[in-house]
Amino acid sequence: MRITGGNARGRTLTTPKSGNAVIRPTCDRVREALFNILGDRITDRFVLDLFAGTGAVGIEALSRGAAFTLFVDQSMEAGRLIETNLRACCPQPSAAFVRLDLAAALHLHTLRTGLPRAARFDLVFMDPPYQKNLAEQVLAVVEQSDILTADALVIIEEHRRVNLPAAVGGLTVFDQRRYGETGLWFYGRKPVTI
Repeated sequence: MRITGGNARGRTLTTPKSGNAVIRPTCDRVREALFNILGDRITDRFVLDLFAGTGAVGIEALSRGAAFTLFVDQSMEAGRLIETNLRACCPQPSAAFVRLDLAAALHLHTLRTGLPRAARFDLVFMDPPYQKNLAEQVLAVVEQSDILTADALVIIEEHRRVNLPAAVGGLTVFDQRRYGETGLWFYGRKPVTI
């Protein structure tokens, strides 16, 4: 796995030990397609990477100009992988890691720890374990937690056959893309042209 764009383009990412089925990194092709879709929407944005795994998506965002990325995962191995990958790709990253079991989280207000009081996230990437019914549940928590900017985008990666709802609270899906067995859903409070 490699970073596909920005100032860390081409840098290799450390991946989980073979046999670890808990961490499933977003493949390079899907990540590159996602960031090509987002284009300049990354620059100077606050990014939240949920179910972060190796940190590939959040590190890609930093490489492409994000102001800050908060990585969240329940796994200590994920924390170690993210730390290793940040050192390899971003010499002085503006980033943090929070260990949190998102499947059991009732609210995400604690994620704002260490951020300026008024900080909100402009982009949220969510890559839960496929077909475990976590995407809709965590999307509802994110929507209710007052951590999103008014024009925030929430992007969910799931198995392409999963049926995610057209709306969750004030968030509405306005685009969906498929890449092999992977699906990407784009949610926002208002439709965005991408």
